[in-house]
Amino acid sequence: MDRSAKLLEQVRQALADCAPLEIRGGSSKAFLGRPLQARILDVRGHSGIVSYDPTELVVTVRSGTPLRELQATLDEAGQMLACEPPCFDGEATVGGMLAAGLSGPRRPWAGAVRDFVLGTRLISGLGTHLRFGGEVMKNVAGYDLSRLMAGSLGCLGVITEASFKVLPKPRCRVSLRQSMPLERALIRLGEWGQQPLPLSAASHDGETLYLRFEGNEGSVKAACERIGGDDLDAGWWDDLREQRLPFFHDPRPLWRLSLPANTPPLSLPGTQLIDWGGAQRWLKSDADADEIRATVTRVGGHATCFTPGQVDSPFHPLPEPLLRYHRALKRRLDPRGIFNPGRLYAEV
Repeated sequence: MDRSAKLLEQVRQALADCAPLEIRGGSSKAFLGRPLQARILDVRGHSGIVSYDPTELVVTVRSGTPLRELQATLDEAGQMLACEPPCFDGEATVGGMLAAGLSGPRRPWAGAVRDFVLGTRLISGLGTHLRFGGEVMKNVAGYDLSRLMAGSLGCLGVITEASFKVLPKPRCRVSLRQSMPLERALIRLGEWGQQPLPLSAASHDGETLYLRFEGNEGSVKAACERIGGDDLDAGWWDDLREQRLPFFHDPRPLWRLSLPANTPPLSLPGTQLIDWGGAQRWLKSDADADEIRATVTRVGGHATCFTPGQVDSPFHPLPEPLLRYHRALKRRLDPRGIFNPGRLYAEV
């Protein structure tokens, strides 16, 4: 159902009242970012697939649409969102998926959420309903504002609609596991990354290396015979993406460490789970936030706290030059600062 006119009316009323708004969909990622005290703008009623032609590999969908609903439609046509965004128990919406920008295990090989965004519609802080991009890859002159929505956590405006590139599901998929020390696993992953292997996921839990191969049957079979290992239930990757593995049940704070893929094992207190072939590392630790971030910064990465209430700034602090760009963009699209103020950073 198209409720964009109602959402636009609510935004204009908030502007007239000088009232900040908390944009809310399924609340599946309410834990991410800083807490808000604002009027709720519920987008869940603004839902439905606007257009979808499987032959064109493009789908356009309203932001309040449940992500599982979109995935089910794509699955019927043998297609998928290749970035594997998490659903978090089925509550996630398409708008929240784009605003959070979270991707699953396939991300290093297929791309992130932002890489599949073709166009968006957005209610700005000027009370206008804008359209950015379109429904083809080569349609952007100047800045690609649609992709800026990925990871913005609603700070730039209300996403009402988005178009995504979709891909055919792989014909063959096999998952394997091998007992292997972390140091050796990272070396092997670096070597395999330089070779034409149909690798689409790689994780390590401290003792075991988990691998997934996808593609045509011949290439997948050849890779499995070459690499070797024991069969792994494909559902393991779903549990990793949705944070259902036993690792995530640890009561200690959860940190997401984003690092160069070839980074050696980090010496940090706690337990780590390696994802994205080493580029994303989940950390369960009671260590001080400054210690974690200092360690990660030294190797060229950044750290985000996924457990609410642990630190004032869950996202890694920005250097001043980059923060100036964030502020300038916020002022341009939301000059009154009414959309999710301070959720990403206190200064934005």
